[in-house]
Amino acid sequence: MKLRVSHPGGPHRRRIESGTLHKLLTRNAELRDVFRAEPELARRLKDLQSWQARRLLGTYKDLHDDPRYRHAVDFFIRELYGSGDPRARDRDLLKVERMMERLLPPDALAALCLAIELEVLSQELDADLVRALPEGAITEDGYAGAYRSVGRRADRDRQIDLAHRIGEYLDGVVQKPLVRALVHLARGPAHAAGFGGLQDFLERGLVAFEKMGGAEQFLAAIRDRERQAMEDLFACRDAPLGAESDEDKGSVA
Repeated sequence: MKLRVSHPGGPHRRRIESGTLHKLLTRNAELRDVFRAEPELARRLKDLQSWQARRLLGTYKDLHDDPRYRHAVDFFIRELYGSGDPRARDRDLLKVERMMERLLPPDALAALCLAIELEVLSQELDADLVRALPEGAITEDGYAGAYRSVGRRADRDRQIDLAHRIGEYLDGVVQKPLVRALVHLARGPAHAAGFGGLQDFLERGLVAFEKMGGAEQFLAAIRDRERQAMEDLFACRDAPLGAESDEDKGSVA
């Protein structure tokens, strides 16, 4: 099931078609229980997501060690593989989706749709990986073999592109004082209306991007490293998941 956010006119001018948010939220909620009847695969899914979070922390250790980028690295990893009760959040969002479409600033609504689209795609890809993983502890070789077996190269590339676009959006909001002020002013009404989780997501992202003082180089590093990892995995190259030296990774000024 492919759900796409239309984005004519550049990275900061999105048109969200009516019903897009509902479709994304519904699909995302469905995927939460993809292994309801297969408890062993459900457990493996949790193991895989924990393994991938550790992989990301290793790949971006140099950025995480830099105070300028630490909060942004934490934000991306937490939002992809965070804790909490995502099912409750999904239910809450579905209850107030129409209100969100009316009340949220267009930039905030577009960022939300992109974030949920990324989560949908990530859940689909993770489920396919779980089915393809060999038995036993997850290893880099086992992960790489399952990754190639699943394929879906175009979706992998889109996954990277979505993360980059979400970052562009947050960076754009940081650079627009009026929009940023509207997001902060919405805190009380958002929690009262039932979508405080969304509000918290936006505010966490804004804080992380404000601390960077410009995200272009950070976002380019994320995009380039993930695309290189993808290419290396599909090409069966050594150290596909970022085990190379810091010098080989390239610096982020």
